[in-house]
Amino acid sequence: MDSREKFIETMAFNKKTSPNKWEFGFWGQTIENWYQQGLPKKNYPHIPVSIVNTTASLYTPTITHEWQKKKNLFEKIYQQQDRPVQLPAGIAVLSGGAPWPNHGYSCDMDVMDYFNMDHGQVNINAEQLIYPNFKPELVEETDRTITYKDIDGCTRIYSKIQQVLPAGIDWLIKGWDDWNKLKQERFSLDDIKKRLPENWEELVQEYNKRTYPLILGGYPNGVFGALAHLIGYENLFIFYYDEPALVKDIIERITDIWLSLWEEIISFVDIDACHLWEDISFGKGSMISPSVFKEFLAPYYKKITKFLKSKGIKIILVDTDGDCNELIPLFIESGITGLYPMEVSAGMDVVKVRKQYPQLQILGGIPKSSITYGKKVIDSFLEPVEWLLKQGGYVPFGDHYIPPEVPWAEFKYYREKLNSLIDEKRK
Repeated sequence: MDSREKFIETMAFNKKTSPNKWEFGFWGQTIENWYQQGLPKKNYPHIPVSIVNTTASLYTPTITHEWQKKKNLFEKIYQQQDRPVQLPAGIAVLSGGAPWPNHGYSCDMDVMDYFNMDHGQVNINAEQLIYPNFKPELVEETDRTITYKDIDGCTRIYSKIQQVLPAGIDWLIKGWDDWNKLKQERFSLDDIKKRLPENWEELVQEYNKRTYPLILGGYPNGVFGALAHLIGYENLFIFYYDEPALVKDIIERITDIWLSLWEEIISFVDIDACHLWEDISFGKGSMISPSVFKEFLAPYYKKITKFLKSKGIKIILVDTDGDCNELIPLFIESGITGLYPMEVSAGMDVVKVRKQYPQLQILGGIPKSSITYGKKVIDSFLEPVEWLLKQGGYVPFGDHYIPPEVPWAEFKYYREKLNSLIDEKRK
């Protein structure tokens, strides 16, 4: 079976199917360490340079580090081709479990090839949020930071020292006036086909011959996540109480754009799954109350999931870090079919979740940082994976990006043993 077939059958709880061999991904410093520790360097991860759309290209202008060399690159970046760029330490390399392209991150090949892993999930190439994009604009550069306006119009600051994702400092929507202007200029329902890329016909031919899962949605598209990007987390929490009508108007329009665009896409190509990026929980639980969820999220989830299921799309996943235990029944009630990456360090227990919600699709749930502690610990946390695999509906991989403190030797032992469990299921 190819990667697409494995994913579909696994998510359908076909207990005779072995799940995909994927990882969520790795931090850039992790990969650099592994090259020094024994991972063969054959296909160094290339960071995408050309601006494509918000899903693929948010953060791209600073991830490339090119603003440190050419202050006018933000005027040229749209036309440039991908080329080798040193991996920033705190920027991720994706490896199948999280769809690519995403965040302007690079895509792993060397780890996947070494362990004979499956082709990863691929995000549809279309503009699902802001159209037209803003052009990147350099605001200020110092020896330590770069402040800039990104393609989603938000102003962010990037630390050259820490080399992690830029932090938002100013957002697009501060009230009704901002939103009404944006709604007309960049969130219009007119001529939805313009959101498809110029090479759409060529892509459709590729998509229709694919052997990998093709995904709608993806970062930063989510009922909570998209608004957090446009408004800012703290501002959004305040808006839920001070500007409820504005919040609902924004997500209503974004939802309508998604459904209109997805309808157009589905007329050309079959879609395997939808990922909604939310990151709505943290280490101690949900960022919002159940009552806020039911008022501001559930109606739109239901609208989205009803549409997708009417099109035969049976895999509708939410990407949220942290402790999402409280939210799982609310997600299920709203039509969501699965969650990932199920962070163990935040309190997620995939065995407990599987027993409590037997039909919930689960991806992830392997304690990434515990790989560091060697064979006995690895054997211990992989022991329940054998049972989970037998239940179906589960793709095991690290519960987020593998951190730099995990040595190559320990990761190699972990991944080879996990692969053997997956292969054993096939027999």
